Amino acid sequence: MSPALNRKDLQRIFEKLDKSGDGFVSLEELNRLLHRIGVEFSLQELESLVGKPRLDLDEFLSFYDSISDHHNVNGGNIIEEEEEEEEEEEEEEDGDLAKAFKVFDLNGDGFISCEELESVLGRLGLWDEKSGQDCRRMIHFYDTNFDGFVDFEEFKTMMLRTVSS
Repeated sequence: MSPALNRKDLQRIFEKLDKSGDGFVSLEELNRLLHRIGVEFSLQELESLVGKPRLDLDEFLSFYDSISDHHNVNGGNIIEEEEEEEEEEEEEEDGDLAKAFKVFDLNGDGFISCEELESVLGRLGLWDEKSGQDCRRMIHFYDTNFDGFVDFEEFKTMMLRTVSS
């Protein structure tokens, strides 16, 4: 294995590539990675190279070992480049979430109160007087530090859970 990436790093990359969460990286998932870094294979070529339609973690590590010694793109390791790209995507996602957070944080104090949530939902036509209790429940559910407000990290968790549901 490359000295830059240890087994734990590679396992984390494997888990990020495993979009379906089934414990395997499919050739489609692997091919997306290769395509992003400019290595073009048809699925048939990739299956011929890999020898099977999907890889478990150990097989992925072996595949990494086989390509890390032979393939560099622009002087960098392709797995490291994928990790950097994923970090950039996370930063971009955080930027979008920060913009959304500011819409709800009406007073700019870095927290969303029940009143702020009600106000924004009301402007959007998604809240009425009968729904007030739901806003308090929502704040309480995502308020992991129990301060009565939703901070950015709690908002991020709320939004990511909502999107993945």
